[in-house]
Amino acid sequence: MAISSINWEQITDQQVVARLGKEIKRMRLEHNLSQAEVARRAGLDRTTIVKLEAGRAATLLTFVQVLRAMGRLELLDAFHQEPQPTPYMLVEAQEKYLKKQRKRASRNKPAVVPPKPKTSSW
Repeated sequence: MAISSINWEQITDQQVVARLGKEIKRMRLEHNLSQAEVARRAGLDRTTIVKLEAGRAATLLTFVQVLRAMGRLELLDAFHQEPQPTPYMLVEAQEKYLKKQRKRASRNKPAVVPPKPKTSSW
């Protein structure tokens, strides 16, 4: 997989959409799929695929449907990152864990009791 040399910050939103459309087309052709086949798999009209590949208006839902139809949903992994706990969150979690620990009564060792004096039977 090649590393992107596109400076996304330097291009307009419309240019970003156009690039995404070109990438969809590239992936479709890489998988040897026609626009009609992708449209059928995605439950869309072929003209929607044409518009998407041309960088014209498409919804995010359409984009996801097309990625799913081409088996490329893993591309969305870049949009999700597991939140990293802060040191404060780790301390709070540890305190919560320690509070939940089962408290056991300590075994009281019997105190040494001096022997009772023998009672004298008179």
